[in-house]
Amino acid sequence: MNFKYTYKYLFLILFILISAAATAQTTVVTGKVTDGGNKDGLPFVSVAFLGTNIGVVTDTHGMYTLRTNQPYTKIKVSYIGFKDATYNVLPGKEQVLNIRMIPSSTQLNEVNIKTSKKTKYNNENPAVALIRKVIENKDKNRPEAYNFVEYKEYDKMQFSLSNISDKVKEKRLFKKYKFVFENKDSTSYPGKTLLPIYLKERLAHVYYRKDPEATRNVILGEKSVDFGPGFDTEGVGQYFKHLYEKVDIYDNSIMLLGRQFLSPIANSAPSFYKFFITDTVTLDNGKKLVQLSFTPRNTNDILFEGEIFITLDGNYAVQKAGLEINKNINVNFVRSMHVDLDFELNPDGRYHMSRSNTFADFGITAKRKSGLFGTRTLTLKNYVVNVPHPDTLYKARPELEDEELRNRPESFWAENRLDTLTTAESKVYKNIDSLVHMPSFRRTADIINLLFAGFKNFGKFEIGPASTFYSFNPVEGLRLRVGGRTTADFSKRIFFESYGAYGFTDKRWKYQFAASYSINNKSIYRFPQHYIRASFQRDTKIPGQELQYAQEDNFLLSFKRGKNDKYIYNDNYRIDYVSEFENHLSYKMGLKKLTQTPAGSLFPFTNTIGTNTFRHLTTSEVSAGIRYAPNEQYYQGKLFRAPIINQYPILSLDFTMGVKDALGGEYGYKKLDFRGDKRFYIAPFGFADVVLEGSKTFGQVPYLLLNIHRANQTFSYVIDSYNLMNFLEFVSDHSVSVNIDQHFGGFFFNKIPLFKKLKWRETLSFKALYGGLSDNNTPSLHPNLYQFPLDENGVPITYGLGRTPYIEASAGVENIFKFIRVDAVKRFTYLDHPGIAPWGIRVKIKFDF
Repeated sequence: MNFKYTYKYLFLILFILISAAATAQTTVVTGKVTDGGNKDGLPFVSVAFLGTNIGVVTDTHGMYTLRTNQPYTKIKVSYIGFKDATYNVLPGKEQVLNIRMIPSSTQLNEVNIKTSKKTKYNNENPAVALIRKVIENKDKNRPEAYNFVEYKEYDKMQFSLSNISDKVKEKRLFKKYKFVFENKDSTSYPGKTLLPIYLKERLAHVYYRKDPEATRNVILGEKSVDFGPGFDTEGVGQYFKHLYEKVDIYDNSIMLLGRQFLSPIANSAPSFYKFFITDTVTLDNGKKLVQLSFTPRNTNDILFEGEIFITLDGNYAVQKAGLEINKNINVNFVRSMHVDLDFELNPDGRYHMSRSNTFADFGITAKRKSGLFGTRTLTLKNYVVNVPHPDTLYKARPELEDEELRNRPESFWAENRLDTLTTAESKVYKNIDSLVHMPSFRRTADIINLLFAGFKNFGKFEIGPASTFYSFNPVEGLRLRVGGRTTADFSKRIFFESYGAYGFTDKRWKYQFAASYSINNKSIYRFPQHYIRASFQRDTKIPGQELQYAQEDNFLLSFKRGKNDKYIYNDNYRIDYVSEFENHLSYKMGLKKLTQTPAGSLFPFTNTIGTNTFRHLTTSEVSAGIRYAPNEQYYQGKLFRAPIINQYPILSLDFTMGVKDALGGEYGYKKLDFRGDKRFYIAPFGFADVVLEGSKTFGQVPYLLLNIHRANQTFSYVIDSYNLMNFLEFVSDHSVSVNIDQHFGGFFFNKIPLFKKLKWRETLSFKALYGGLSDNNTPSLHPNLYQFPLDENGVPITYGLGRTPYIEASAGVENIFKFIRVDAVKRFTYLDHPGIAPWGIRVKIKFDF
C-alpha cells in the first residue's frame, strides 16, 4: 500500500461525505466590476458587506464572489481613483450584481502616484522599477543576512468542516455527535462557519548560524488531537503540513499543495508578473509604505495574485503581503488558497516576519459551499540577532523524548503559546477525545482505516494489508494470505510482523516472521531511525519484478500480460542494522542467506551443456550501504514512513559481497549499485523526476545473481520499471540507466478550452538502459554457468544487453477524473525478441492536488 496516497484518499472520502450534507442558507453575490469609462474589468476592487469586515477583492478580470450566512442587505464597493458605491442585495439568495465604477476627480497627493487607473501596462513603469529595488535588496532583508539569528516559533495547524448546515446534526447518522456540531466559529473568517475537527500546536526555539551555516530547531512542546489507535492522526498531520509548507516570500519559489509557485519578488518576477502601484500608507511611526498589486502575465501559469507593501526607508523590505493562488491554474479540490504575511519592525531598523497565515477552502465542487477549511498559522517572536552561542548548540542532537514533548501540561501552553486559540479551537481537544471514546465512532474509524490504509486495528496489533488477502498466479493458483503487525501500544521499542499464505495449486505454505528492535528508544518508523531487524521469509518471487510500496501478491497485480510462469521459491534469512543521522546521512549493514529454488518454467536450473541440473542456489552475503538525502521530509505515521519528494537530491551507494563456503554459500562475488534521484522544477513547464542508476558485478556467477533488470508485465504503469520489458528478459553485470518522468501540470491543455475545463495534465517519460555481459558471465562461453531460460520451443527468453540500449518512452494524460493516469508506451529497441509487446496502454492510480 502506498501510504503517500492514503491521506489523499481520506481527503477524497471526506469531501464526498461533506458534499452529501445540506448547506446553510447563504447570501451569495457574484458579478464583475468594470471601469465606467472604458468598461474594462477592474482588479483588486474592494467589495464588502456594509459596516462589516466581510469582504473580498476582485480578481484580475474584475470578477468577485461575496458570501455570508448573516442577513446583510447592502454591499459597499471602493477603489482608489473611483467613487465609493453602495448597493442593495437580497439576504439568503444567490444573485448576480455587475458594477460600473465612476472615476473620481480627486487624485492622490502622495509622491510617485499619479493615478490608480491602468490604461496600458508598461514593463518599465514605476511599479516595476520599485519591485526591482526589492529584488536588489532581498539578501540584506532576510534573517540569513545576520551572522546569528534566533527566535521562538509557534506553529498552529487547524482543519475544520465549513458551512455545514444545522440540519446535518439532526440526521440519523450524526445524531450521536451533536456536541461536536455545536462547537462552531463564524467570526474568524468572514463568510465561513467553521467546525474545527483537527488541531495541532508546536512550539520551537530556532537557532541560525551563517558560517558554517547551520539551523537547529529545538522543539519545546507539541500538542495534537488524537483520533485513537484506529486512525493514524500523526500521519494525517504530516500530510496536512506538506500541503501548507512554510512560506518565505524572499525565496524565489514557494511550495504549496505540492506545487512550486514563483514568488512575486523572485529574481525573474518582472518577466512573469504585472505590477501596479495602488496606494501609499503612512504608519504611526511616520514611515511610508507603497502598496503594490500584482497579477500573472499568463493566468494559466502557477503564480500568485495579490498585494505587497514595500518600505521606503532605503531597505525596500516587505512589510506586509497577501498572496492568492491564481484561480485559473490546474489544481483539484481547492476553491481558494490565501497567504497573509506580516513583518514587524525590530530595534535594529529591519523588518522580520512576525506572522504567516495560510488558509485554503477545499471542496468537491464550487457549487456546494460546504467543504474542508484548513489554516496554518506561524507566529514568530523574541528575535535576537548577532548573539553567538557555543558550537555545540548548533549541532543536531536528540531532543527530549517524544512523550515528554507531547504531554506538556496546559499551564505550559498558557504561558508559552505565542498566539491565542479561538473559543472553538480551545474546545476541539476535549470534543475529539469524547468522540474517540464513542464505540460507533471507533467502528467508523476502523472501516476507513481498513479501506484506505488496509489494516484493521486491535490495539496492540493490527491485521492487514487487506489488498493481499486474495490473489492468484500460474504457479500458486489461488493464494490466500493473512498477516499483521504489532503497534506502539504493544511496545515502543520492539515490533513484530508476520504473515501466512497458502497456494491451492502448488499446495505450499508461505510465511514470514520479522522482529525489529529500536536502539534509540524511538519507534523504528520515526526519524532518525536506529534499529536492528531480523527476519525469515519463505515465499515466491518473480525475478526482476520490483514493486515500490505495493505487495507482489496484491490482487490487482495478479492480472498480467503475456506468459507469466517464471517464479522462484525463496528462503531468505536476514539481519539488518540501520542508523540515521540528523543531517539525513544514513548507513546500513546486513547479513543474508538466500536459497532460491526454481518454479514454473524455470524448473530446473541446468548448466549450458545440459549435463547437470540444480534444484536450488544458495548464497551468503554481507552488505553495506550509505544514503544521503539532504532536507528530506516524510509522511510520518505511527507504523510507516514514506519520503516526500522535494527539490533536493537523494544519493545512495550499496556494496554487496557474496561469501563462498560461508553458511552454504556457493559463490564469491562483489557488487556495487549506485542510484541518484532528483526532482527538477522547470517553471512554467511543471517538474521532471530524474533517476540515474549504475551497477557493476565482479566475479563469475549464475544469471540469478546478476542485475536482473526491473520489468513489468502488469497493466499498471510502474514508474521505476520498464513497462514493456518482459520478466527476466535482460540481465547484465554492468549497466547504466536514466529514467525521466516529466509532468507538465496542464501547461498545454490549459490553453485548450475543453481540456482546460477537464483539468487534464500532460506527462512524458523516457527510459534508457545501457549495459551488457562480460565474457566471464556469458553462459555460451562457460558451460558451468546456468543456462538462460528457454521457452517451450527451446528459444531463449533471457538476453544480455548488446551495444544497443533498451529504450522505451511514453506520452500520457493524468488527472483524469482527478486520480487516473493513462500512458501510451512505445518500445523502440529489441523488437525481435519473442513474446514482447512493442506498445501498450498502462494505467496508474494517482490522486493529487
